[in-house]
Amino acid sequence: MVFPVNSYDNVAMQNSIDINAVSSYLTGLQDRISNAIQQLDGSAALTEDSWEREGGGGGKSRVFTNGSVFEQAGVNFSHVFGNALPASASAGREDIAGRGFQAMGVSLVFHPHNPFAPTTHCNVRFFVAEKEGAEPVWWFGGGFDLTPYYGNREDCIHWHQTAKDACRPFGEDHYQKFKTWCDDYFYLKHRNEPRGVGGIFFDDYKEQNFEHSFAFMQSVGDAFLPAYLPIIEQRKDTPYTDEHRQFQLYRRGRYVEFNLVFDRGTLFGLQSGGRTESILMSLPPMVRWEYNWSPEPGSAEAELYDYYLQSRDWLAG
Repeated sequence: MVFPVNSYDNVAMQNSIDINAVSSYLTGLQDRISNAIQQLDGSAALTEDSWEREGGGGGKSRVFTNGSVFEQAGVNFSHVFGNALPASASAGREDIAGRGFQAMGVSLVFHPHNPFAPTTHCNVRFFVAEKEGAEPVWWFGGGFDLTPYYGNREDCIHWHQTAKDACRPFGEDHYQKFKTWCDDYFYLKHRNEPRGVGGIFFDDYKEQNFEHSFAFMQSVGDAFLPAYLPIIEQRKDTPYTDEHRQFQLYRRGRYVEFNLVFDRGTLFGLQSGGRTESILMSLPPMVRWEYNWSPEPGSAEAELYDYYLQSRDWLAG
């Protein structure tokens, strides 16, 4: 498939952003993460699809299923473009309304078998809105977050410390600012609870210049595997019972609710005519709901709600 690169005419504008460099980094990141999954799991079946979008662009989806570690793990790359922005992208942004656009990114969601191994999500992306005779409007976004079913404080500290280390070279305020943004964003308002223990989330990131902003996005993308692999390696073989499994399936319902009701990436993908199978690969293969269920007080399940699903500074003390 062929993608337009820097379609505006002004040479200075062309030199201000490098879409080829972003695309090359993202496809390389998809390869690195996919290879790490194959090496860790060893037996997951891989389905790989290259797809094209009718309105322009396409991508590559890799979905691992029924492995020894992962029930499902999807790693997607997409690069889509068009002449008109979907409503989810232009809402409240008069400066980009009526412009053509390009959007590219890597997005992943991993659902392990073991209830003591957390689900995780990561996304890094680049967006540019273009209009003839005007400078392009561009920004980066992304982040990663962790959704445990049975909490582990060491995992939370490691996860957040890795996120902080990725942010530190770009500003002392970045980690706290983007941690708070993550806590606020991955929040189920109708449940009055967070989706998990957070991480970092940023959007509309355009600081200093393209090179600086691109470097920050790369730092976040590069930090994902060091953040997640030690956790999954520690938890993947933890013994568990059917009761643990049933709680995991119940809590996965919260993941589905967030992705279908609130997630901007899901809405953008569907509204822009993206590939539905790739957009919804984030959903777990098995899930359950139970009417008006609550955990038994003092149980490990209650601890998730009482301690882990709370706004907390994991690096304090």
